[in-house]
Order: sequence, then C-alpha cells, then structure tokens
Amino acid sequence: MPEITMPRLSDTMEDGVIASWLKKVGDPVARGEVIAEIETDKALMELEAYDDGVLEQILADAGARVPIGEPIALVGDGSGAASATSAPAVGNPAATGGAADSAAAVAPAPSTPAPASVPEPAPAPAAGERRKSSPLARKVARELGVDIATVTGTGPGGRITRNDVESASRTAVSAPVATAPAASPPVTPAPTAVPSGEYDEIPLTRIQQVSATRLTESKQQAPHIYLTSAIDVTELLAFRVQINATLEAAGKGKVSVNDLLVKAVASTLRTDPAVNVSFAGDKLLQHKGIHLGIAVATPAGLLVPVIRDADRKSVSEIAAQSRDLAGRARDRKLRAEEMQGGTFTISNLGMFGIEQFTAVINPPESAILAVGGASDELRLEDGEVVSRKILRVTLSADHRAIDGAIAAKFLQQLKDLAEHPLRIVT
Repeated sequence: MPEITMPRLSDTMEDGVIASWLKKVGDPVARGEVIAEIETDKALMELEAYDDGVLEQILADAGARVPIGEPIALVGDGSGAASATSAPAVGNPAATGGAADSAAAVAPAPSTPAPASVPEPAPAPAAGERRKSSPLARKVARELGVDIATVTGTGPGGRITRNDVESASRTAVSAPVATAPAASPPVTPAPTAVPSGEYDEIPLTRIQQVSATRLTESKQQAPHIYLTSAIDVTELLAFRVQINATLEAAGKGKVSVNDLLVKAVASTLRTDPAVNVSFAGDKLLQHKGIHLGIAVATPAGLLVPVIRDADRKSVSEIAAQSRDLAGRARDRKLRAEEMQGGTFTISNLGMFGIEQFTAVINPPESAILAVGGASDELRLEDGEVVSRKILRVTLSADHRAIDGAIAAKFLQQLKDLAEHPLRIVT
C-alpha cells in the first residue's frame, strides 16, 4: 500500500507539523490533489497526493510534528479504509515535541472494558542486518551517545523510535557502573524562578523556533562587522513623487522608498559583486545571480521571500513583486522556492520610526542591509545651513568573507547611487 511520507518542503526543513487534513479516511484522492496542509519552518505548504486511490489511513493527526521521510498516511484501493477508521492516527501535538515516533494507538472504548493487550516485541534482526530506525531516532542516538544497534524498537515492524533511544539512554545512565566515581562538577547556582501566575506562556511558532536556531548559529559562527552610512535621500524622495505620478497616470501601482533601495542595492551588487558571496570553509562562493531577500514581519514570525534577478527588473516590477510576496507571506501562501536561494537581504524598519539598527546575517548569505527611516537634519552647503532628508543604513557583514574595506566600498557606491536617483533607473 503506497505510503505518503513527510516531504522536504524547504532547504532547512528537518520536520513538519500537520496543520490540517483536507481529506478524511475513506475519501477518494487523485494524484496531485491537495490532501493536507503542512507547516514548515518557513510557511504553510500544501501536500499533494502521490497516487490515485482512497485515503486508507491517517498515521499522524493534525498537530503532529513528523520528521522528513516518516509515513503520515496510506493510500490504497479502498479495501482497508473501513478497518483503518477503527484505529485512530497517532496524535502527537507539536507542542509536546513528539513527532511520528510515538507508536501508541487508542481504540474506541467498548461497553465492557477489555483487557489491555501487550504488543509482542519485534523479532531481533539477524546478524549484520540493519535495524530499521527513524531519521530522528538516529539523530537523537548520536546526540546521546547511544549505540542504535543495541536498541530494541517498539515502533511498527520493529522500527526504532526516538522514545526507544531516549529510554535506552536513561537505562544506561541508571545502570550501576563499577568504576571510580567521577569528580563532582562545580555547582552552578540555579536561576531564580519566576513565580507562577505572573506570566503567560506563549508557544513559539515553527517559524520562530527555526529563526531562533538559525540566527543564534549565525551570531555564534559568523563574526559580524557593522558599518553605517548616512545617505541624503532628499532627491530620491522627490524622484519617487515624480515616478508615482507617472505610474498613477498609467494606472499602475506606486513604488516605495524600499523598492528604490532594492533596485539600488541590486545595481550596486552587479557593479561590484564582492559582497554577493557566501562563506564555504576554505573558499568563497561568488553568486552569479543577484537574488535579494526582503524581510517581512508576519504574525507567525519573520519570513524572507526572495526577488530573483533583482538587477534585471525595473523598479515598478520590483514594487509589484514585493507587494505580492509580502502579502502572501502574511497569509502563509508562499511557495518554498520563493524563500530559497537569496544572496543578500534587506530589512527595513523605517516605517516604525526606527532611525538606525543592526541586523543579524541570514545564512548562508554573508551580508544584510538594515534600513532606517529618513529624518530631517541640518547640513552646511555652500556656507548655508539647509534642511535635508537623511536616511541611515547599516551593513552587517560576515568578516570571514567580507573585510571592512570591501564593505565600506559597497556602502560608498550605494550612497552615491541613491543620492543620484536617475542612475537607479538608467
């Protein structure tokens, strides 16, 4: 009977959460038909059926977190659908951290209590035979130092699950060991507990969890350097008014300051691609395409859709694509490929009144530009004090791939381009 497994829907995905099933057991399904929604580390994605047939069994309930490659449903000819309905799917709520490794199934309670049945242990594999185990179980075994060949599996068909590995680890720890006691580790003061009832627990979304992990790794692994440049955008703002008047007369959508900056950054990277790189151990990867990520705040967390080949697009094309991507990001309707392959990211908080900030690099990229809001400042020009609109941008760069001089040159070129806006569109 064909299995439907948890697919890899993004380049950083390790597991997914079943957001909802759009089909129920016994429903006919067609190849390519959407049968469920999967919450990944980046978006809410649609899961399509692999084959024609009948949904025989759901192996992971809505809310279950399942590792990539683990079965979540069975599709057959319909002959097993009736029996499948009597065996509910495993309900592994994402909040508990349990994935598809739980193997317990609860049958409907009869009118007269029936004695609990004890599952027979799976036969031990023959010598040299590879034990079946889930990817998550193997990962946990490595982390806990457990030899997975010594673990007895309790999952379907004797599959070794995460619970089996953790149980084996606890057994090993609790077993008496005839060795000299190790030296006691230094005592670390326990953190002061917050009195219960004085806070509300707010579970992190999957996107927030993955962002926390990736950005922590970015700060720990990539030595960040920060350079700030003050750009006089007086002419740029006036130029934007002219462009929007023309676009409005033509019945087209307006462009924002951020759209103009995206185009300016793309043009600068095309002129000098030294910042359009990724660090790869003993080498740098200089990207041929200029694919700019645009940070978008959503209720579920920060998403970064990508405008591909931004240097080849007009400002109005960038504006239209930015609006479309940002809207679908907030609605969790982005496709996985629309959030992959970025080579440089722009994060703009100017609309919130932020004048200047630093951003954390989005790996595997080597740089991110933080954009503040424009504000009035007095400047001395030809011996006279004048008011100008000044916007500050801060470049965060991975010092392993981009040294200070390269980063400074990039900002210098970007400043020159933004202060002469006609060059952005020519």
